[in-house]
Formats: sequence, structure tokens, C-alpha cells
Amino acid sequence: MKKFYLDKTDMNTFERAEKYITKLYALREEIHRHPEPGNNEFKTAALVEETLHSLGIGTQRVTETAVVGTLKGGKPGPCAALRADMDALPVSEDSGAFFASETPGIMHACGHDVHTAAALGAAMLLAEHRESLAGTVKFFFEPDEEGSGGAVRMITAGCMEGVEAVFGAHVAPDLPAGVIGVRYGKFYAASDMFTVKIHGRSAHGAQPEKGIDALAAAASLVGELRSLPADYIADRSVLSIGTLHAGTAGNIIAGEAEFSGIMRTLGAEDRKKLKQAFRETVNRVSAAFGAEPEIKIRESYAGIVNTEEETRHVQRTAEALFGVDNVRILDQPTMTTEDFGYFIDAAKGSFFHIGAGCSAPLHNPKFLPEPLTIIRLAALHADIIEQYLKNASVRNEAQHR
Repeated sequence: MKKFYLDKTDMNTFERAEKYITKLYALREEIHRHPEPGNNEFKTAALVEETLHSLGIGTQRVTETAVVGTLKGGKPGPCAALRADMDALPVSEDSGAFFASETPGIMHACGHDVHTAAALGAAMLLAEHRESLAGTVKFFFEPDEEGSGGAVRMITAGCMEGVEAVFGAHVAPDLPAGVIGVRYGKFYAASDMFTVKIHGRSAHGAQPEKGIDALAAAASLVGELRSLPADYIADRSVLSIGTLHAGTAGNIIAGEAEFSGIMRTLGAEDRKKLKQAFRETVNRVSAAFGAEPEIKIRESYAGIVNTEEETRHVQRTAEALFGVDNVRILDQPTMTTEDFGYFIDAAKGSFFHIGAGCSAPLHNPKFLPEPLTIIRLAALHADIIEQYLKNASVRNEAQHR
């Protein structure tokens, strides 16, 4: 694999990024030492603001802990945005890092410390020559991505006003260090949490005909619902049931049962189709047992569907920076969830992966991306934004001639 910023042949962005290694490593270590859970990212948000202000970038708190920085270029042009998430997870760290979490039971087990530091690095690089920037850059520092999500609240507060395209990234332990993973179209799954309560009628276990067995109905549903994705959805999808509670004693027919789980689908059409099939199946099976179902579906993230032109831009920029051999087109989506898709839905954009140089999986106590990931990602973010603004400005000028 090609060396990155250390191999300076035609690597101007890395040469510039190299100057900020000490600052960016220190920022990442500070954020990692003091992780904060969703909607409590007060110290992290303050550190982000302090760093952006030192670069002459104005900021706004669009929610209690969400920060939007705005860098205006010296030339007219469109607006592009870069997003990083800031929240940590309820995980006890076991990474062995000298900058390990000092907050018991909380750690950056998903790489959001790297995302935040890299976005600040991109801000440093872009602010260096703001006079040559053709347009405006917005920096989104999002809270609570791991919880109920901060994207919708930020959008509601107006962060996407004037934004033509938005870009973001996630560290990935399944890719070699520094390798960029690009995915066209459907990338992350939409998720819908569900709870189903089955109302039957309890009776003596010796006289089951006098009752309506809610447990039997629920057990039948658990088996049938698991096969729904294969029966109804051609694309990849998952339906998982994680809890089942029923009954009060072994010799009593259960009068009530309740189970819960999650549906994961790719794209709006499959999401709608699976939810409809889910409701129809629950109603049909419950009726066969004479039971009454109570269905609750709570929509979560809408998933990520990358737009074509912006994803091609990410691919070409990464290839120019890292070499074609260090960029992969991902042939499979992931069934995990991410609320970055809301930003794309509000405009257009692309989300990509970068190899983390860590064998431990995401959300694991040992997860610790290598520090150089920050420099690689900062440089790529800066090039993606700068080149996008330049290309969009040229395109817009041509359209108005």
C-alpha cells in the first residue's frame, strides 16, 4: 500500500495537513479522554467552537449541543457542507490507549472522536486559503447520532439552508488502514422499531378451549415474521425479534403476550412494503387464533441513499489523492443505520468509509482507529469540498451564459 502523507509526491494536501498533526492528534485525544453521550456533548461542542473561532470561522448553536460553522470563500459560488458526529457510547473502554476515556462507562467506541477531529482538520486546511474558495462551506457537528439522532433537529433549525450538497464519512474496521470505501446508491438501512402486544384470554391449562392462547399466537408470529424479508423484499433486508414476554404460570393459558424487534430495509419503497406486509401478517395470524393484536411501529433513521454525481466526485477525489488501488467500490450495503441520510434527502450528497487500521469491531471496548486516519480523512474532506465548490461554480456559470 502506498504511504500517505509521508510520501509527498504530488500530495500537496497531505503536505499541508502534515503541519496540523500535533494539533489534530491533541484534539482527538482530548475528545477521546472526555467522551460525552448524546445531547450532553457540551465540552466537545465548546472545543469545536473554540477551534473554529481560532480559524476565523463563525459558529452557531442550532440545538443545545449542535454546532454549525460557516466559512465564506473569497469567490462567489454555491454552498457545500461537511458533517461529523460527536457523541460517545455507553461502553467501558478497554483499548489500552494512553488517552483512554476518563469517564466510567462511556467511550468513543464508534470513532466519532476521529470524525470530529478530521472535520476540524478539514476546516484548518480550507481556512488556509479561503480567498480562493468559490463559495461557502458549512461544518455540521451533530449530537446524539447514536441515540434518537441529531440530523432532523439540525435540519429543522435551518442548517441546510442554501446547501447544495453534503458529505460525510465513517471509520471502518473492515477496510485496510487508509483505504476508502465508496458506495453508489443504497448504502445504510432504514430502521423501524416495533412492539406487538397480543390480547387473548387466560384460562386453566387443563381447559385450553376456554381461553385464547396469546403465547401460541405470538410464537407463531415470531416464526412467520422472520421469513417476511425473503418473501416480500428482493433487495437485502432484515427483520429481527429480540424480546418475547408472555404468561404468568406454567399451568395457565397466557392471556397476553408481547414481542419487540426491528426491521431494516434499503430505500423508501422496500421500507413501505415490509411495514405493510408486517401489519398484514400480524393481523392475519392473530385472527387465526382469535386474538387481538396491538401494533406499534416507531420509525427510526431513513437510511442513506447516496446520489450518483456526488458519489462519483468522492471516488475521483479519493483516487486522485490516494491512488486508484486505495479506493474500493463497495458492492454490498450495510444493514446498520445512520441518520446522515436525512441531510442527503434535504439536498444531495455522499457518505463514504475510510479504513480505521483497527481489528476490533465498532461499538467494542477495544475499538481504537489509528491516529493517522485523522490526517487522511481531513485531507480528503478538504479536497472533496474544495473541488466540489470549484466544479459547481464552473457548472453554474456555464448554465447562466
